Amino acid sequence: MIYVKFARVLIPGAWLVDIAGAALFAWGVATGVGAVAEGGSPALPAAWILGGVVLRAFATCTVDRIAVTAAQAASRARRAGLWQRLLGGRLARLISSGESANLALDHNTAIENRDVRFSPIRINAVVGPLVVAAIVAPASWVAAAIMLGTLVPFTLGMILAGTASRRAAERQLAALGALSGLFVDRVTHLPLIRHFGAEARIGRQVRTATGEVARRTVSVLRTAFLSNAVLEFFSALSIALVAVYCGFSLLGLLPFPAPEKLTLVPAFFVLAMAPEFYLPMRRLAAAYHEKQLGEAAQQALAPFEETPTLLKARKAAPFDGLHVEHLALAFPGLAVGPLHFELEPADLVALSGPTGSGKTSTLAAIAGQLVPTLGHIAMRSGQPLAPDAVAWAAQRPLLVTGTLGHNLALAAPQATEAEVLAVAEKVGLGDVLARRGGLAMPVDHAGSGLSGGERRRIGLARAILSARPLILCDEPTADLDAASAAMIVALLRELSAERCILVATHDDALIRAARREIKL
Repeated sequence: MIYVKFARVLIPGAWLVDIAGAALFAWGVATGVGAVAEGGSPALPAAWILGGVVLRAFATCTVDRIAVTAAQAASRARRAGLWQRLLGGRLARLISSGESANLALDHNTAIENRDVRFSPIRINAVVGPLVVAAIVAPASWVAAAIMLGTLVPFTLGMILAGTASRRAAERQLAALGALSGLFVDRVTHLPLIRHFGAEARIGRQVRTATGEVARRTVSVLRTAFLSNAVLEFFSALSIALVAVYCGFSLLGLLPFPAPEKLTLVPAFFVLAMAPEFYLPMRRLAAAYHEKQLGEAAQQALAPFEETPTLLKARKAAPFDGLHVEHLALAFPGLAVGPLHFELEPADLVALSGPTGSGKTSTLAAIAGQLVPTLGHIAMRSGQPLAPDAVAWAAQRPLLVTGTLGHNLALAAPQATEAEVLAVAEKVGLGDVLARRGGLAMPVDHAGSGLSGGERRRIGLARAILSARPLILCDEPTADLDAASAAMIVALLRELSAERCILVATHDDALIRAARREIKL
C-alpha cells in the first residue's frame, strides 16, 4: 500500500533516476569515444556505461511496480462500487445485462490500462525534456536551445493527434457496448429465437453490430498509426537538427560564426542525449491510445459512480409507509406518470396497466434502481426510503449455481432450514421439493428445469424470507394455473396484514384482492 499512497512522489523520483542513468550512459559513450581517439583506456567509460544501464533498469522496474500496484488497487475499489451500483443502485436509465458487464469489466480494464501505461509517463513527459535540456546546456547551450525550440511543433502535433484519437476511442467504446448488450441478450433468448425461426434476422443484427465494431476499431488504429507517424517525424527532424549542428560545428562548416567552441567529447555527449530529450514524449505518444480509451471509459462510467454516504444515511429511520409524489419516468419509447400515492405500513396495492406501460420501471424507481425524471420517493414521515427496507420479487429473479435452498436463502443467509422449508411450502414449491430432492435440489444460473412460475415463486419466497417491510412484486401470478394463482393471491393478502406490498399485475383476481388499484 505504500506504493499506492506515495505513487505521485515515487514515480517522478524514479524518472529522475532514469534520466540520471541516461546521462551517465551518454557520458560513458562520449568519454569512451574520446579515450579511443586519444589512445587512452576505455575502462572508466565502460564503468559509466554499465552504471547508467543499471540505474535505468532499476528506474524502469520501480515505475512499473508502483504504477501496476496503484492501478490495481484503484481498479478493485472502482469495481466494487460499480458492481454495487449496477446490481442494486439507482441508474439513470435501463441497461441490459451485456452492457452492465461491458461497463464493469471492459471499461474498468480500459481505465486500469491508462493508469498503468499513460499516467506514470505523463509526469515524465512534462518534466523530463526540461531536465535533459538542463543537463545538455553546460556541454552545448545551442543544442539545448534547439531542443527546446523544437518542442513547439512536437506539442502541436500531439494535440492534433490526441483530439482525433479521443473521438475515435469514444465511438469504439460505444460500439463495443452496443455489441455486448446485443450478444448477451440474444444468447439469453436463444430458445425463443430458434422457436420463431428468427436465426437469419438475428444473425444479420449481430453481423451489422460486429461490422460496426470492426470499422470503429480500424478507425482507432488508423488514427493511432497516423499520430505516431507525425510524432516520429518531428522527433527524427529535431534530432537531425542537433546532429547537423554538432557535426558542422566540429568540422568548422557552419554557415554562420560559431556561437560556442564544441569539442569531440561534449559533441558526442549532446548527440547521445538528444534522443533522451524526446524519449518521454515518444513514450507518451505510444501510450496515448490507452489514455483516450481510459478517459472515454471513465466518462461512460461517470453516471454509475456510487455514492456510499447517501446509502449510509438512509438506514436509520424505521419504515412507516411509502409516499410517492409526482413520480415521472421518461425513456425512449416510454413515459410514466406523474404518479402520486401513499401506502400504509401494512397494505396491498395493485399497479395495473397494459404491457409496456411502465409497471416494472415504476417498481424499479421505488426500489432505487432507476433515477426518476421528476418526483420524490420517501417514507410517509418524509425520511428517505432505505434500500434495506425493500424486497424485490422480480419476473425473472436472480439464480446462482448451487442448491435450491441456497437460492431461497440468498436474502436471509441466517434463516434455518425449517424456516426456508416453511416459506417454500407457502409459495407453492412443495411439489418441487418433494419430487426433486428437497432443498438440496441442484440449480444453475439459468434455472434449467424450472418453469417460469416456479422461478417467480423462488423470488417471492426470497422476498418473504428477507423480512423487509416493503415488498415489490412484479407479476407474481403470471405463468401459474388458476389454483396456484389463487394460492399466491391469498398469501399476499395474508402478508399484507403486517407488510406493505405493491404488486404490478394484469391479474383481475389479484387487483380485486388489493386495497386499491393504481392505473398507469
